[in-house]
Amino acid sequence: MALIIIAIIVIVLAAAVMMFAGLKRRSSEKGTGRLSGRTRRTDKQARKISSYTGREFEEQALQVAEPSTELAPEEQELLETAVYIEPDADAVGVTRRQFLNRSVIGLAGFGLAGFGGSVLAFLWPSFSSGFGSKINLGAVSDVKQQIKDNNNFFYVPEGRMWVTEYPVGSIEKARATYSAPELEGMEQGLIALYQKCPHLGCRVPECVSSQWFECPCHGSQYNRVGEKRGGPAPRGLDRFAMLVNNQGEFIVDTGTIIQGPPIGTNTTGQEAEGPNCIGEASE
Repeated sequence: MALIIIAIIVIVLAAAVMMFAGLKRRSSEKGTGRLSGRTRRTDKQARKISSYTGREFEEQALQVAEPSTELAPEEQELLETAVYIEPDADAVGVTRRQFLNRSVIGLAGFGLAGFGGSVLAFLWPSFSSGFGSKINLGAVSDVKQQIKDNNNFFYVPEGRMWVTEYPVGSIEKARATYSAPELEGMEQGLIALYQKCPHLGCRVPECVSSQWFECPCHGSQYNRVGEKRGGPAPRGLDRFAMLVNNQGEFIVDTGTIIQGPPIGTNTTGQEAEGPNCIGEASE
């Protein structure tokens, strides 16, 4: 990912350099247009002056220095014109071609910059508190109270997860089945389960009457800690890495999804505690 980001930055910088070079080249070009009559007369008189000999030029300079000296009409006109020559609007202004070229270069540079920014924003790591990040659910005791207040199932929508209690008496069996990132939360009596069914990705709701999770799409069933009990699912519910910090707060890393336990895992021995919400489908 780092190489991709570096490559995108290089492309954006190269585009900016090309755009700047194009603008500099266009600004250095001379304006084109039709010369005014005054400009043509001035050029004609200038060419006439360039044909003077050195002596003739000195004599003309002396005549200019003496206010009383009479000058020929064409020479007087030349001197008056030489004081200030109004710039030709066609030569100074921006031509239509220059305007279009600069507009195209500017729009292309703007588009490349926007594309580069969008790609960087997509690749940049997210620091939000939603799905894909570490979510702090608060003190362990408060989380357990939330579970009890919601009929033993606590749903956290921003993390797309279910949080339930893991029986402390079953922890020894759990240590032989589950990994360290899972056990850190389970040893505190909590487990965070991904809401998606591993069969075809449906969202799995709780069933209060049976105290299981039961998928409405194809009938897969899981006990309260996400271990598969029936249906076509290939494994138990996936779960997240968990930890409890020094302040006793339960933190779930929704960016680390751990594959659910294999078929046949039943560390808690929990059977359906009432009628199932959905009939079990065949394997």
